[in-house]
Amino acid sequence: MHGSIHLFDRLPQVNASEKADGCTARSPVRDNPLVGLIRNARSHRNLRGEAASHIPEGVLLRLPEKRSELPGILAEFAERQVDCIAIDGGDGTVRDVLTCGTSVFGDCWPTLMVVPNGKTNALALDLGLPTDWTLADAIAALRAGNVARRHPLVISLRDNPQAQVRGFIMGAGVFNRCIALGQRSHDLGAFNGAAIGVTAVWSVMQALLGSATNPWRKGTHMSVRQGDGREVPHYGGLPANERYLLFASTLKEFPAGLDPFRGREEPLCMAVLDNPRRGLLLRIASLMRGTASEAMLKRGGHVVGDTTMELDIAESFILDGEAFPSGYYQISAGAPLHFVVA
Repeated sequence: MHGSIHLFDRLPQVNASEKADGCTARSPVRDNPLVGLIRNARSHRNLRGEAASHIPEGVLLRLPEKRSELPGILAEFAERQVDCIAIDGGDGTVRDVLTCGTSVFGDCWPTLMVVPNGKTNALALDLGLPTDWTLADAIAALRAGNVARRHPLVISLRDNPQAQVRGFIMGAGVFNRCIALGQRSHDLGAFNGAAIGVTAVWSVMQALLGSATNPWRKGTHMSVRQGDGREVPHYGGLPANERYLLFASTLKEFPAGLDPFRGREEPLCMAVLDNPRRGLLLRIASLMRGTASEAMLKRGGHVVGDTTMELDIAESFILDGEAFPSGYYQISAGAPLHFVVA
């Protein structure tokens, strides 16, 4: 749950709870809600001792040191019928909890809280949470009934749907190198929007100014298909079986003013760059702001939406900051979850 980018050798095996089929959220069972709190003590702000030490009454605090502890903790929360699960950490902690909890809750999760204390907190930004949002704030908002729905991103092996991982932001191709650079930005003290700005500028400059052998201009073998089986068109610049960048998410609001899926109504959206042609890269800012012209899109930029897509990829992909292996995947928008908001 911490450290530099880790490459998993396989996806977690998830056996979804049958009793949860068809259920998207549980109603509170207490006037004074019982909250199960999972705190990642190694998250950025928690590691610096910024998290509140006081735990309110009615909160069950658990401090897992390993991912392998999460299924047992979540099973305990289910047995005690908590009204809400609070996740204190960053996007990676949210990913681990959602993935490990699917075997326990299926699609029938209690209401969820996010206390954004990680290096990256894209989900918290999408939910509109203040940067100083605390557990006490979240509990007050829960009592007030302030809840919003969000679909998780579910990535599963096509020939084994139970091998899956859940999160909110996925990337592949040059995105992997951007994430590695972002980790170094964190080491220099840049976080969230600042880290994204540093990473984006440096990445584009490397791709624009580099030679053909520069790794920032390298393609990745991948095939991208929409839910009806149609291949996303390829406009050249790299071999037909390669793409330059893939970015997918079920979120709509992103740090640093990015809005690549502006106007899209589908629960799952994906941006794809076919190539690192300079004419395309010089216009990448408009693509990531959702203002790309049709002429620019014909240079090899795509923004597509669906409920399900398929990806064959020969290199690893990144989900919420960590890497998962190459393979044949189905990417889908999961059943909506209910999150406490301000």
